[in-house]
Amino acid sequence: MTFSDDTIIIMTGGLVATGCALLGVFLVLRRQALLGDAVSHAVLPGIVVVFLLTGSRAPLPVIIGAAAFALLCVLAIDAIRGTGLVKSDAAIGLVFPALFALGVLGIDRYAADIHLDLDSTIYGEIAFAPFRTVEIGDALVARSVLIAGIVALVDLVLVAALWRRLKVTTFDPTFARTIGASPDWTSRVLLLAVSVTAVTAFDAVGAILVVTLLIVPAAAAYLLTDRLIGMIVIAVGIGWVAAIGGHAAAIEADASIAGSMGLVAAVCFAVALLLAPRHGLVARRLALTRRRRAAARA
Repeated sequence: MTFSDDTIIIMTGGLVATGCALLGVFLVLRRQALLGDAVSHAVLPGIVVVFLLTGSRAPLPVIIGAAAFALLCVLAIDAIRGTGLVKSDAAIGLVFPALFALGVLGIDRYAADIHLDLDSTIYGEIAFAPFRTVEIGDALVARSVLIAGIVALVDLVLVAALWRRLKVTTFDPTFARTIGASPDWTSRVLLLAVSVTAVTAFDAVGAILVVTLLIVPAAAAYLLTDRLIGMIVIAVGIGWVAAIGGHAAAIEADASIAGSMGLVAAVCFAVALLLAPRHGLVARRLALTRRRRAAARA
């Protein structure tokens, strides 16, 4: 089956959004939303190291190097947080600037005159997805669709396998410890999954869109439902809305596709913030007005 270029771009965005939403929901609930941003900065020294060791900018070695430093980032954050002396957000703020600075120094010292194509890693160019293909049998398959699909499937299997453990450690870590469900172990698995998901998506869509898809759909879904399974379904749906709507908007406005997808996701969040049935600003304002009227009558 042959897909059009537009379909491949939308599928890439939607599958990346699916993998990100499956994990992003738990990041939002655990108040670790900054982790995606941390990973996007921490991969820079990995890219530099791979280039210095191999002299190659091929996607696979770059992804491996970036993933190694992403894993180092999340493990370091978890280790610092585990001391109990520093909170999660502070631990993130300590680790990723150090790794990002290390990458900047590496480029300045060893690769100042060499183009490492960092723009594609940071900003991404999802419009190139149809032209990056791999041969499977007699068919050419878009590499981004294949990788994003595999990662989304692995994330789905992981969340399904750890569903009860993820729920209890997210909502009641104290109770989780009493029943032998280690919150620390679960957190490490989740953080490692986030790092692998983010790094594998960088080559296709760039770090900025990955951070957006990790957090914004999940944050919007958080406002729309109080059920975990509903939050995941809504977050995945918003991700696909962002992929389809962002592509259409970009074609209409002749603008960046990745940027348009991120903007549509942000618009979805803004709509949820205003109009969510229970937690939206409008609903809260109406509830406050009703309470004031009831108090006045009393």
